[in-house]
Amino acid sequence: MNFHSRERLGLLLGFIGMVIFGGTLPATRIAVAEIDPVALTALRTAIAGLCSLALLLVLRRPLPPRALWGQLVVAMLCVAVLFPLLMSMGMQRVDASHGGVVLGVLPIATSLVAVAITHERPRPLFWIASVAGAALVIAFSLRQGGGAFSTGDLLLFAAVAVSAVGYAFSARLTSSMPGWEVISWILVIGLPLSLPAAVLAMPHDAGQIALKPWLGLLYVALFSQWIGFFAWNAGLAMGGIARVSQVQLLQPFVTFALAAFFNDETITLQILLFAAAVVLTVAISTRTRTRAAPPSVPQRDREPPQLAAS
Repeated sequence: MNFHSRERLGLLLGFIGMVIFGGTLPATRIAVAEIDPVALTALRTAIAGLCSLALLLVLRRPLPPRALWGQLVVAMLCVAVLFPLLMSMGMQRVDASHGGVVLGVLPIATSLVAVAITHERPRPLFWIASVAGAALVIAFSLRQGGGAFSTGDLLLFAAVAVSAVGYAFSARLTSSMPGWEVISWILVIGLPLSLPAAVLAMPHDAGQIALKPWLGLLYVALFSQWIGFFAWNAGLAMGGIARVSQVQLLQPFVTFALAAFFNDETITLQILLFAAAVVLTVAISTRTRTRAAPPSVPQRDREPPQLAAS
């Protein structure tokens, strides 16, 4: 495969991963209509963890080095426990399209955590764009809430914060192992928590729950929590981080389209304008996070990996 074909395939895989992640909020919104957020989180993580364990065993992957286990545990708590739980609780209270705008600022939050971890010194425009993005999300939430933050907004803000920490640590781990292996080990490490929690939290009236919520659960478990990362991280590796990560800017609009189709939500002009403004700040912050690389070192190799919101 020549360079350009590999790059195009990387863009395609990145696009597929982004679309998968774009369906997370609509699918969660459907699932929490009849499944408690605690049960949804436990079942989602347990199902994905068992699939990950099976794959790692079939491929005979060795255990990660002991030096990485601390980072894996932090990533697991954030990505596989706290983020899906907070996000599910938020989806009980606000529409998926609303959540799409709030979570649209997640790449900025992840970059801020990564900057703190790596002690980078981004350009001033990065900080301006980051503050502007956060201000837009706050303004949107206040406007939608009639001048006050709703409980759903506060839950989504917390979800953004913990997810940013988890994704930043996950991104660091991709320098030591493939991205699909990182998310798989994160989920396997979570099994001692997720399996007992799934058994205890299993709905007593499971037989009375309609098919759609179960399909929503399977989507977030198999695709949002696991398979989406395979396509996304492979796309980053093949097409270049700098180029493929820009595909993520489309994710809020994918969420809107899916929310309108599957959740019968009305996407207003206000939602679209706020989302477009947030996406613009994300694009600016992404492009200005790192200083220009020396001519001898390609920029794509100097930028840290990024993970899309799941």
